[in-house]
Amino acid sequence: FFFGSSGRTDSPVLFENKRPHSEKQGTLFTTDTFAMGAPTTQMHLEDGVAVITLQHPPMNSLHPQLLASLFSNLQRAQSDDSVKAIVVTGKNTFSAGFDIPSFVKYQESGEAMDDMNPPFNALLEGGRKPTVAAIEGAALGGGCEVAMACNGRICTKTAQLGLPELTLGIIPGFGGTQRLPRLVGIQKGVQMILTSKPLKAPAALKAGLVDAVVDKGELLPTAKKLALSMASGQAIRRKSLELTDKVVPMEMASQIFDMARMQVQKASPNLVHPLLCLDAIQFGIERGSMAGLAKEREVFMTCVHAEVGRALVHIFLSRTATKKVRGITDQGLPQRQLKCVAVLGGGLMGSGIATSCILAGMRVLLKEINAKFLNDGLNRIKANVGSMVKKGRMTEEKAQATLARVKGVLDFADFKEADLVVEAVIEHVPLKQQIFEELERACRPDCVLSTNTSTIDLHVCAAKMRQPSRIVGAHFFSPAHVMPLLEIIRTDTTPPQIVND
Repeated sequence: FFFGSSGRTDSPVLFENKRPHSEKQGTLFTTDTFAMGAPTTQMHLEDGVAVITLQHPPMNSLHPQLLASLFSNLQRAQSDDSVKAIVVTGKNTFSAGFDIPSFVKYQESGEAMDDMNPPFNALLEGGRKPTVAAIEGAALGGGCEVAMACNGRICTKTAQLGLPELTLGIIPGFGGTQRLPRLVGIQKGVQMILTSKPLKAPAALKAGLVDAVVDKGELLPTAKKLALSMASGQAIRRKSLELTDKVVPMEMASQIFDMARMQVQKASPNLVHPLLCLDAIQFGIERGSMAGLAKEREVFMTCVHAEVGRALVHIFLSRTATKKVRGITDQGLPQRQLKCVAVLGGGLMGSGIATSCILAGMRVLLKEINAKFLNDGLNRIKANVGSMVKKGRMTEEKAQATLARVKGVLDFADFKEADLVVEAVIEHVPLKQQIFEELERACRPDCVLSTNTSTIDLHVCAAKMRQPSRIVGAHFFSPAHVMPLLEIIRTDTTPPQIVND
């Protein structure tokens, strides 16, 4: 184990460091030379501040190897007399959380994951030297927990911080259940964890999750300045596990937890892990943060090996995998921005597809064959959006702005604006053939022409087209604005750019 230039050993040895240590012009500097490109951290000294950079592109996910490197460099920095303070940051982004493929290995093997709370407590929050997180981009899940364990947090204007672990069937496992409620208050912390919604930089500052929001160029200088101010005693060094100023009286806290449990049971009556998460938070509020960490660890390990956790992680990985299609996404094709979608047919499926598109921020042309059918289709879209308002998922103001993005038409006059067309009429071959013959004349050459058919061969639909290779299948699942699955169907001659679009 390398302790740095001073050789001090008064911080606990938590990880064996197998990474070479080099000295550059008297500056503390460490890097991985044995496995360049592997998940790691780099450390160098700037003005008495050890800057430790997380490196595991593209999102700096917390692979066990990266965590070992982080704790090793923290140990060295805490033990080195030339270091006055520590800044933890990420290359291009902070960290989007624990490495999911590594997490799956624990689920499949049944092994217990290492308890990260001791090194978090000893090296990030409670070491001899103060720590500040310099956050650019995402600080989510375990990444947010690393940041919260630091004594201060500075972020850029585009940063996002949050704990979305419940979407994977688990709970925050690196101290998040205990630190977040103490930093932002119990009610806000519970809300953030249960909804899994991150806070953007201004909201994070208002909530007390970060200490300052700065321009990207000022991120490291500001973080270093705060860290040195803490080291000199000019700035207060805050240890989040010890904070009490936002912890409300016990009676009020109990009411918050009771209300949260009622909401969870109403919204997700079959899910247990959100309730277990609330148990861990409440346990820590009532019995202290260290007892809360122990409870968090117990609940976390229960959730890791539960059926729900395995299923939700599978869904996450599957959705991630759909973004990579061999021969399509690996060809360096341009990413066209689709701003306008034309939908043919305002029935249940067509109106659902149109709703899905306007919810995604795109303009929609909804075409029907007569005024009555068109009015019915537009009313279905209004009902879909109105349902979201009634359920509290959208404000009335946002609903009106969303509905303003759809325009009803009875002909192809405006179809030159369309970047993508989705045909969703009845399953009648002659009708579909006629429609695509007309679409080829009405739309731009770069417009993607797709059909929502689930039964008819694409070659048959394109039989009357001059360029049948333009057609592609876009099979939505009903209701289209609710179901996240989209089946993209290509023929042997479909250009890769069309599938990519």
